[in-house]
Amino acid sequence: MAHGGGGRMTERLIEDVFLPAFVGAELGRRHDGAYLPELQRRLAVTTDCFVVKPLLFPGGSIGSLAVHGTVNDLAMCGARPLYLTAGFVLEEGLEIALLRRVVTDMAAAARESGVEIITADTKVVERGKGDGVYINTTGIGECLIGEAGPWRAEPGDAVIVSGDLGRHGIAILSVREGIEFSTRIESDAMALWPAVSALIAAGIEIHCLRDLTRGGLSSALNEIARARGVEINIDEATIPISEPVRGACEFLGLDPLYVANEGRFCVIVPGGEAPRAVGVLKSTGLALDARVIGALCEGRSRVVMKTRIGGRRIVDMLSGEQLPRIC
Repeated sequence: MAHGGGGRMTERLIEDVFLPAFVGAELGRRHDGAYLPELQRRLAVTTDCFVVKPLLFPGGSIGSLAVHGTVNDLAMCGARPLYLTAGFVLEEGLEIALLRRVVTDMAAAARESGVEIITADTKVVERGKGDGVYINTTGIGECLIGEAGPWRAEPGDAVIVSGDLGRHGIAILSVREGIEFSTRIESDAMALWPAVSALIAAGIEIHCLRDLTRGGLSSALNEIARARGVEINIDEATIPISEPVRGACEFLGLDPLYVANEGRFCVIVPGGEAPRAVGVLKSTGLALDARVIGALCEGRSRVVMKTRIGGRRIVDMLSGEQLPRIC
């Protein structure tokens, strides 16, 4: 608890763990806030909290996830991620070695994402009241396009997903429940801005972007359909799901359309732009499984899927939590 008291132990924690990892001019000034340079474009701001359990999982940790989750929200606004703030709630008894691993992962993800952590805070809570670490991050980005959201989607637009679905949720579940599959399943967590920026640089007309986190593809498409008042038709045969994830979902009784992702997004573009958009995504090497999975049309605010056997079924919003604590 002394590490959260604001005295010498707090100072030692900051100097030994956080400052060596989060190297940066603003953070190094040790002030109550950070001063940002003037920017010429409109800004986007987002904030997110991370409570994933377990703290370490195949393909990442709560530290890397805290960066990827926030920079990806900025990317979905068409904004180049620039700066992050970070708040840590640490539980009494957390091993310093584990905290150092989380912070190291976070710093590496920030470098790879091209963002600087400019100001941060730590708090310590009593043993049994914090699950090890909770992290809050706020991101600031520079908008490179106009607004991209459900209100811009139109009937005739195509729906594209950037890659195979469900890996993050299944990776978390496998560790949490001690389940071993014949093939190791790793989280898909990664920064999405390089793929989004490639679409922007190619001049693709982007109507809407949405990352496929909690609630998976189903929740994202239902939110868009309801916000815009359109029907979204998707084709099950075109939705990319790896065989290991498909098999794990069948074994566990989960629907992969509802399983969370941390490195996948959908983009809605005019139908005529869809083939070129898919080609651009694949050319980045970060979205090799990108494909068109459906289209928007006039109709009720819902998502309808053509099944593999030729039927049609409503893909509704998830009513509860299929898999909690995945981000």
